[in-house]
Amino acid sequence: MITIYDIAKTTGFSPTTVSKVFNDYADVSPKTRRKILETAEQLGYLPNAHARSLTTKRSWTIGVLFNEPSGAGILHPYFAGVIEGFKKVSTSRGYDLMFISKDIGGKKSSYLEHCKIRGVDGVVVILPDFTDPYFLELLESNIPCVLLDQESDTKSTIYSDNIAGGILAVNYLHELGHRLIAHIGGGNTFAGEKRLQGYLQAMEGLGLSVDPEHVIQGSYDYTVESGRIAMEELLKASVLPSAVFAAGDNLAVGAMMAVKNQGLRVPEDISIIGFDDIEMVKFLTPALTTIRQDTYALGNKAADMLIYTIEGGEEVQSDMLPVELVIRESCRSL
Repeated sequence: MITIYDIAKTTGFSPTTVSKVFNDYADVSPKTRRKILETAEQLGYLPNAHARSLTTKRSWTIGVLFNEPSGAGILHPYFAGVIEGFKKVSTSRGYDLMFISKDIGGKKSSYLEHCKIRGVDGVVVILPDFTDPYFLELLESNIPCVLLDQESDTKSTIYSDNIAGGILAVNYLHELGHRLIAHIGGGNTFAGEKRLQGYLQAMEGLGLSVDPEHVIQGSYDYTVESGRIAMEELLKASVLPSAVFAAGDNLAVGAMMAVKNQGLRVPEDISIIGFDDIEMVKFLTPALTTIRQDTYALGNKAADMLIYTIEGGEEVQSDMLPVELVIRESCRSL
């Protein structure tokens, strides 16, 4: 079995220097660190996790608190992108991932209890409901956390520029000549509220009135079915909107289904724009125009933030990533 002494002999560095690299000491130059890690990989060296834990006082395990209520679970395109980006950075820095729940061995427990039992070094939190008392208990603990799609004064956070995305969507529809622009919201969620805020800001800025009948809230889980139900309500309005901005792509897909079920067409009768740019929407007929957020980058940045805190960083960080308009076929010019 390859040991640090074999790596020291091959590289010419001392065993102490090799050990410092594998235990993330800061007093090793990037050039030396790179050479030792490359040599370790070439030789097939596998550090002893138990020994490393004793040395660093860390478990080298990160918890993933992930609750996706639509039923798609980790297969949901938004969460899959985030977790893949998070995993890429975490594993490259030597951390393993563990999913956190309130059920350990068939017994109910809290998120905090699960984290303590498993000894995780930190937790990335991806939840639709940040009012969950079990989450709030974890938030108040001293376990390092990074929250996605949320704001906090005590924990680091990362999210997309949802307000700007809502403004982009409405401005684009306005440029196409639309004035009766409706909105299907994402329920009582951080992202949903911000996207609604962007919609309202843009409508006000353009001098467009907002008909209360044209603002329908979908459910907080952003399902296709929720979008279909919301669109059916919009189609009952006394004045039919010419365009709809949906707070999520799944909501937009459901809206397109409802329009079709009523014998209408997208975009000939109603234009629809979504938010997220999940993989499937480019294959729809018509392909969905949407606001793209970079889920992979969200995961990458969340991992950087969390590891910074785990490794002694004291600053509470917050970052907002830009979004962009992706024009396809579901909106037409009037």
